[in-house]
Amino acid sequence: MFQRLIIFLGAILIFLYSLPALAALDYGKQTLIGSDFSNSDLKGATFYLSDLQGSNFSGSDLQGASFFDAKLKDVDLSDTNMKDVTMDSAILDGVNLSNSILEGAFAYNTQFENVIINGADFTDVLISNDARIKLCDNANGTNTSTNRKTIETLECL
Repeated sequence: MFQRLIIFLGAILIFLYSLPALAALDYGKQTLIGSDFSNSDLKGATFYLSDLQGSNFSGSDLQGASFFDAKLKDVDLSDTNMKDVTMDSAILDGVNLSNSILEGAFAYNTQFENVIINGADFTDVLISNDARIKLCDNANGTNTSTNRKTIETLECL
């Protein structure tokens, strides 16, 4: 009887310990116009097919988040950790990516219009050549965390 109780309690502890891994935030398919997510821990959060117009993510940790097919117009993503983010088919129009780290992000079919990329780190970002050429026209600055030049991380040279 005692042994069964120990096994039962062990199973409960394992379940409770695994909950944070299962608790990624899901904001998919929502209208989140003007939302304030600044300085938040949003690791692994999903924003697929969401309308995020005018939202503020500045200073947030978005590592591994998904913005698949999201609409990001006039969104502040400055000073964010966007390592390994998925942005495929997203529309970024008037977005501020200043000093953001996008290392390893997937953005192949992403539309970049009027984006601010001063100091952004695009190391190993999967991006189309057309988008890369367009971004290179505005590439300047050095990321304050990685000390990498935006123009070099985009391989503009």
